[in-house]
Amino acid sequence: MAWVVLLTNASYLPGVVILGYSLRKVPSRYPLIVAVTQSLGDSSVNVLRKLGYEVRTVEPLRPRMRVNLAAERFEDTWTKLVVFGFYEFKRIVLIDGDMTVVRNMDEIFNLDIPKDWVAANHACVCNIDKADWADPDWRIVHKPLKHPEALAHPTLILPTSPRTHLLLNSGLVVLHPSKKLFEDMDFIAVFFCDHWLPIGYQYNAIKTARYKHPEMWRDLEVKNVHYIVKKPSSVGRSIGERDEVLHGWWWDEFANWEKDADEDIEEEEEEKGFCGRRN
Repeated sequence: MAWVVLLTNASYLPGVVILGYSLRKVPSRYPLIVAVTQSLGDSSVNVLRKLGYEVRTVEPLRPRMRVNLAAERFEDTWTKLVVFGFYEFKRIVLIDGDMTVVRNMDEIFNLDIPKDWVAANHACVCNIDKADWADPDWRIVHKPLKHPEALAHPTLILPTSPRTHLLLNSGLVVLHPSKKLFEDMDFIAVFFCDHWLPIGYQYNAIKTARYKHPEMWRDLEVKNVHYIVKKPSSVGRSIGERDEVLHGWWWDEFANWEKDADEDIEEEEEEKGFCGRRN
């Protein structure tokens, strides 16, 4: 069993580094595998290997049908599906590079998931801010949920559920690698629209939910923050904005990573010096 993150662009490297650091710190008993495409430069690959991560080069996947993307960054979403071809693993948790794990959540590897299903969180299609670009069919998924019920009883998928309640967020997906599924599927949120198991928001805590759904959110219950849209590594701590607290969590983790990295370098230099004196 393993965590797998896809990295295709060097701009996401800081996020992946801190993701890996956070998994080790909680600590998780499972390794992080970084799946990369040829678009990622050798320097980034060398950084990952130096930090001790297994790096696997994979071929990009593209949808069989024509689609309109909300943003260019979603073009690589289909390549995530390569993890269904990692057949040597009994179970994989696909996790995005813009996430930071703040509490151990290894228990999701042991979820009771029906055959050929996946487990994930609902896609947040709430449009509380009434953005003009949003689909008019977007419905509020999390609004009825309150703490603490939201942790163990996410919105159910029923025959009468509106279309948007069937959509999962692919930022974190618990799955069984499968040759049949790998060959049959196209787009993960569509393929699994009626056979996926919803899990609590705490495993894929989309940062905007902190202020969009305060009746559900509790900082102390969050296990994994999903930094959608603006990334902390790009915009800083977002002082004075709604994302300030959660961006602060990322930068605090980054400071811890820098401190530990400096200590490792110092220890390495001391060992070299000691060996040099003995010789």
